[in-house]
Amino acid sequence: MSEKVLVVDDAAIMRMMISEMLKKNGYEIAGEAVNGKDAILKYKELSPDLVTMDITMPDMDGIQAVKEIIAIDPKAKVLMITAMGQQAMVFDAMKAGAKDFIVKPFQAERLLEALKKIIGQ
Repeated sequence: MSEKVLVVDDAAIMRMMISEMLKKNGYEIAGEAVNGKDAILKYKELSPDLVTMDITMPDMDGIQAVKEIIAIDPKAKVLMITAMGQQAMVFDAMKAGAKDFIVKPFQAERLLEALKKIIGQ
């Protein structure tokens, strides 16, 4: 059985790139969300195994969304995806309950490696 992933990013091209990388490597895309509020609704609706979460998004950022998802499901597995220079935000995200992070731009191998590590936790 393949893991179901919720892909969260406000940039459509980034959601598409992540989704394609994951599908090519045997993951199932449970759904996509465009901001933190959308991510929380989709998490409740879809019950994904994993979440890839951008940090900087309109309406609600990824850090707040992680806090709320962890409040709903303490076992949630969230991988933060951050742009260069946002390391302080990564610390906040990890404190909020994210399991790992990767920095944009990233290679498919780095994304897959991070997800495998999270699945194993």
